Amino acid sequence: MMLLIVFLLSLISPPTFAVDFLFNSFNGIVNSTNLTLINDALLDSSVVRLTNDSNQYSYGRAFYPTKLSMRPTANSSTISSFSTSFVFSILPKISTSPQFGLAFVLSNSTSPPGALASQYFGLFTNATVPTLAPLLAVEFDTGRNPEFNDPDDNHIGIDLNKIISAKTQPAGYYNSTGGFVPVRMRTGQNIRAWIDFNGTDFEINVTIAPIGMSRPSKPTLTFKDPVIANYVSAEMYVGFSASKTEWIEAQRVLAWSLSDTGFAREINTTNLPLFEPESSSNSMSTGEIAGITLGCAAFVIICASGFYLFWRKNKLRDEEDEIEDWELEYWPHRFSYEELSEATDGFSNDDLLGSGGFGKVYKGTLTNNTEVAVKCVNHDSKQGLREFMAEISSMGRLQHKNLVQMRGWCRKGNQLMLVYDYMPNGSLNKWIFDKPTKLLGWEHRRRVLADIAEGLNYLHHGWDQVVVHRDVKSSNILLDSDMRGRLGDFGLAKLYQHGEVPNTTRVVGTLGYLAPELATVASPTWASDVYSFGVVILEVACGRRPIEMAATEEEAVLIDWVRDLYVSGKVGEAADPKMRGEYEAEEMDMVLKLGLACCHPDPQRRPTMKDVVAVLVSEQDAAAPADLLSDLARGDNTIGGGLGDGEAEEVAPLRPAV
Repeated sequence: MMLLIVFLLSLISPPTFAVDFLFNSFNGIVNSTNLTLINDALLDSSVVRLTNDSNQYSYGRAFYPTKLSMRPTANSSTISSFSTSFVFSILPKISTSPQFGLAFVLSNSTSPPGALASQYFGLFTNATVPTLAPLLAVEFDTGRNPEFNDPDDNHIGIDLNKIISAKTQPAGYYNSTGGFVPVRMRTGQNIRAWIDFNGTDFEINVTIAPIGMSRPSKPTLTFKDPVIANYVSAEMYVGFSASKTEWIEAQRVLAWSLSDTGFAREINTTNLPLFEPESSSNSMSTGEIAGITLGCAAFVIICASGFYLFWRKNKLRDEEDEIEDWELEYWPHRFSYEELSEATDGFSNDDLLGSGGFGKVYKGTLTNNTEVAVKCVNHDSKQGLREFMAEISSMGRLQHKNLVQMRGWCRKGNQLMLVYDYMPNGSLNKWIFDKPTKLLGWEHRRRVLADIAEGLNYLHHGWDQVVVHRDVKSSNILLDSDMRGRLGDFGLAKLYQHGEVPNTTRVVGTLGYLAPELATVASPTWASDVYSFGVVILEVACGRRPIEMAATEEEAVLIDWVRDLYVSGKVGEAADPKMRGEYEAEEMDMVLKLGLACCHPDPQRRPTMKDVVAVLVSEQDAAAPADLLSDLARGDNTIGGGLGDGEAEEVAPLRPAV
């Protein structure tokens, strides 16, 4: 009878199998049998490499092929526990390059939907939209992104379905006296990590220490919250993930153990490989000796040829300036003029992408086959050039997926050549106006607006300085290979400290996009960028330029025309008729009202870019845009200054400043 009962229970509740493994190294591991390697992850001798140095944008994941059983039943309110330990190493090729790190992952999918190859550890789509899959990650982050609330460039965090951590802690360990000892995770040293996932108490403990130390008694980070249960499905994969852009950072996992029935087995760390930065040793190598010998020979030749070199140097001074001391301060990479000339076929007209008030832009292909855009900028004085370089160097440090990334620069005389990522799909205006070959649909337009809103939000709020772009317009919004929007052309941008008032007195920008206050107060602020972005919103939604010279007087200025329709309760009629049937009327009304709110003549009554992002990036919660606009309407941020649809107060005409 007892055997029969056991048999029947087994039919009702199929047995779960314990997961318990130990990899003291990854020698002899057979891919897909012992590990599931995704994308660029590979077995490199005795370690797992998560990204590929040769790929510009790379991500990789390594999972144990058997899922962990995290709930007794699919609807169970209790979750299981497990213990894991591993050894990792993070080593950049250039110590000053942007930093990435790696993450330990618990996910119900080996390929989280929407994950970007170059961002967010290869796990998430962006900072504001959570991934759809139940996903919990412990990040070992070696970069600081202020827009993600990162405390520094060397921390551990708990990520619940999104890149903004629920809790963070600087990387390090507590010694026997309770003192905290920092551990730099980006030196290539082998670091041991322990993670205890206590499902009973909804608690995660993370501990790290340099290899060779015994486990510290106090965890580095403790996160305890019942909300953890919301990010755990019945069965989940466990493993590692990392991503990078063009800068090389080797993220390695050297050993790994895990058990879901007790403590993970102890790893033997005595024979693990060591990875160190490339550096010179105290003793001279054969190459160094040869270099000194050649240097001595070169010195003799230089002395003998001194007069010739002096004459040659003066002859070429106007053609190719030497690198001056002040130039050595500035990031990013300086290209040689020859490199860029070769990349653009001698700045051939065949490679000309466009031209404007600041110079010409050429398409180029570097020797590593990377496509770039080279913008040539002229300056009339070396002092002005130096000031411009100081600002360009700061902007070169901006890192955001919705900004066109600067790769480097070159100076020849008073001419600057700025090198950016090439955007193969050109500018946004070419996909909307002038009868394009393929019209950009509403879904893509809405997504591009959200992309640029996130980029502007980063410029205004997400960096250590405020960056005012000063020339936000549809022709400066570029589309990458995935048709995602990126804000470019920072030639007019200004930087200033948070809380500081910029002191520029020169009005710059483009007619039709300029905020009205700039006609009397020349100092640009974040609010003037919001105004310009509001014009872009109306352009994209209406399919019309800011000023239509061929239109009637009532319809010539886009903002005035849309505002008049809003006042009469017919704002939806402003929508681009070429997109009819592609959008919900309520959604279009919301976007048009948002554009008008951004274009309020009083800069103090415009929404911030944080507000704008909250409205546009709201696909996960359809009610969010309406709720937020209602909040704005009750305050002083909407075009009606607190009035409802169909009502308006007396405000100045929304005509562009001239």
